[in-house]
Amino acid sequence: MEREDMLARLIAQSADTGGDLITLRAIVEEASEIGAARVLTRMGLDDATAQHDLSELRELLRAWRDAKASAWKAAMNWIVRGLLALLLLGIAVRLGATDLLK
Repeated sequence: MEREDMLARLIAQSADTGGDLITLRAIVEEASEIGAARVLTRMGLDDATAQHDLSELRELLRAWRDAKASAWKAAMNWIVRGLLALLLLGIAVRLGATDLLK
């Protein structure tokens, strides 16, 4: 409530004195601080462990991205190998290597 009281006093001061630049900057700063605190509270990030939680989430996201990239790379590797195997099989059939199996 302390910040909200400060903001209310600054707005009242601005209304009384006509709102000089310093008062307007203070109003914007206090309103920004209040808004940021509200967002963090709504997101559940207003406790002491919030920074640690965000660090863990970032690590988890980085690990997910790395795993996804590795899986994609492995899948592409298998697809290329499969296509090359089909190409070799096609060449073998074309050259008549199937006659050797009979």
